[in-house]
Amino acid sequence: MKPHEAILGLSLHRPEMLPIIGEWMRQSDVVLLEEPPDAGFKKMLAGAMDVDTYVSQLDAEYPSFSCGMCHLLRELKAAGIKILQIEPYLEVLLGIHNFFAEGHRPQDLEKRSIQYPVYLAERNATGALIAYYQATAKASFDASIEAVMRFARFDAARLRLRDSLRAQALAPFVKQHPGAYIEAGLIHYPLWQLINKQKQNQSKVRPVFLADDAMKAMGAKGRLFGPGDQLTLLYMLHPGITGTTKEKLLAAQSMIYSKIIKKNEQKNNLKDFPHIRDELACIHTAKRLSFQDCGRLFPLIRRARSTTARQVVNDYLATMKSRSVV
Repeated sequence: MKPHEAILGLSLHRPEMLPIIGEWMRQSDVVLLEEPPDAGFKKMLAGAMDVDTYVSQLDAEYPSFSCGMCHLLRELKAAGIKILQIEPYLEVLLGIHNFFAEGHRPQDLEKRSIQYPVYLAERNATGALIAYYQATAKASFDASIEAVMRFARFDAARLRLRDSLRAQALAPFVKQHPGAYIEAGLIHYPLWQLINKQKQNQSKVRPVFLADDAMKAMGAKGRLFGPGDQLTLLYMLHPGITGTTKEKLLAAQSMIYSKIIKKNEQKNNLKDFPHIRDELACIHTAKRLSFQDCGRLFPLIRRARSTTARQVVNDYLATMKSRSVV
């Protein structure tokens, strides 16, 4: 890490990434986490709450990773590194949920407040996601493609708002702590540019794809953006794009990718990077499929488990290869 250079650590929330994340975090004087302030987190960090108890309250999607991260953050705190939670979009969203829990309705939100655009972004993305699930369960291939692209557009709009709010909140901390480590998921790649555009920020933020270290150790190349993430990033960076063959191809490939990727969190043989290997394999498989290939495969695997879906796709590709040889 160079002087006056903050790091945006773009990573996967997978247990095998923790050693790499820890290496980068230990080089910083402050770690800025991708989550809203939480009283339970502060208790856990101070040792007043057990890690397992804290993580169980989160209903974490990846509990092994969350537990490992908590232990890592405790270690960093003991070493004198400051730990802060900064994610204004999610903080506002939690406030909206509490507002509704008190009996208020969406029309009660003040339209000039930040709550209103956050509510709209979340409502639109959630509605599009439900429609996407419904379409991929029973609609035609073409209708499913449209549902995927519609969700990706709304998700991209939500992410643009989320990153914009976080960039504004992070800029003062980066100015005060030019050697900061900023936690972020891969989909938040544009965040570093947004922070650097803030006028009060004199130091610079550099994006680092943390999985690159793991892939180098594996002898692999490329980036861990699945076709769905590629589509979302396309809309994030180019919101006006529409009607291209690239959009439809990425949408089609994403439907196949989502069926063959392993969903469960793996805990064993983490030094072999099982999640990264699986994601890379699925990305490479999806890239080999044309739009027409996806259309043929989709009805065959739409209701299949991932292991079955993967076998069907692999058999299909093997057949296509043998035909091309003949």
